[in-house]
Amino acid sequence: MSDRIRCERRGTAFLVQITRPERRNAVDGPTAEALLAAFRQFVADPGARTLVLTGDKAAFCAGADLKAIDTLRDRPEGPLGITRLHSPKPTIAAVNGYCVAGGLELALWCDLRVVGENATFGCFERRWGVPLVDGGTQRLPRVVGLGRALEMILLGRAVTAAEALRFGLANVVVPDDQVIAKALEWAELIASFPQETMLADREAAIQGFGLPLEHGLAVERRLGWEIVAVGRAGAARFAGGEGRGGRGVPGR
Repeated sequence: MSDRIRCERRGTAFLVQITRPERRNAVDGPTAEALLAAFRQFVADPGARTLVLTGDKAAFCAGADLKAIDTLRDRPEGPLGITRLHSPKPTIAAVNGYCVAGGLELALWCDLRVVGENATFGCFERRWGVPLVDGGTQRLPRVVGLGRALEMILLGRAVTAAEALRFGLANVVVPDDQVIAKALEWAELIASFPQETMLADREAAIQGFGLPLEHGLAVERRLGWEIVAVGRAGAARFAGGEGRGGRGVPGR
């Protein structure tokens, strides 16, 4: 892909890694372009069912590269390449080390966040007067609630992995060396489900969030009934004895 972004298929997962360790995986203009190209490759690949975004053991992403800030621009897709786009398929952030500033915004762009126990989150750009323009002001309150979001945005303080889990920012915290493996495990689990209904339910949750309840229910009805035949087929398999007693349910 480029010397800044590495992409590879891992089963049904499309693994995208930011590879700028000398800048703690901070994003400059060319890296943003490469991220966008990687995202488009993921969307176009019918066998890639989940995108896993990661960095390295020291940093997921330290945000915009402030030494190359002039190379970033207010593109419709987002200054960091993808942050104003909606992914049609699930996304997981596999987070180790620093996940701060625009890196936090990239992690928030993902549906789920698998986090290493030594990860650090924060709006560190607060010190320099750099605004959150890659979705952080909108996605962070949706993930952790307005009170916690404002705490992070206004104070600009470091948030540990344990705190992130309590906030709801992290979905799970695992040992650092297990982060990618856990993200790939989740990706394969997602890929194992009937895709039409999983994607419809994901879309209904995303589109309906923040709408008045009756409007959200209308979104759910429209998307759900478009693929109701898949659900009827699944119900028939259950009625025939498949999956009884919770067999096949994750975690059982």
